[in-house]
Amino acid sequence: MTAPRLALSLRLLHGAAIAIGPGKADLLDAIAATGSISAAARAMGLSYRRAWLLVETMNAAFATPLVVANRGGGGGGGAVLTNDGVAVLGDFRSMTAAAGTAAAPAAARLIARLADTSALEAPI
Repeated sequence: MTAPRLALSLRLLHGAAIAIGPGKADLLDAIAATGSISAAARAMGLSYRRAWLLVETMNAAFATPLVVANRGGGGGGGAVLTNDGVAVLGDFRSMTAAAGTAAAPAAARLIARLADTSALEAPI
């Protein structure tokens, strides 16, 4: 049996759109690491179209773009996080860590109240 643990998932909404959440933050990390939306999409198991739509949603939600893409061609394309993209990603990761720290005491109390599930997992 896996030990109980706290797993928070935060999202920042802008109207009906998710401006940034865990998946979009992971995509930003992957773009920063690979220098490419298509390579980031492949690394995450996403289609290029899905990754591009996520980038477009983020770029539209914030006052300035988070990702700038260069068209392909002879020299190849690529994508980079803007300074604001780096800042938004850092703030999102900080917010997630702070939420986990703030929730830890209550989560520990809840975990202590969980039922023993070992009997549920025993073979019949």
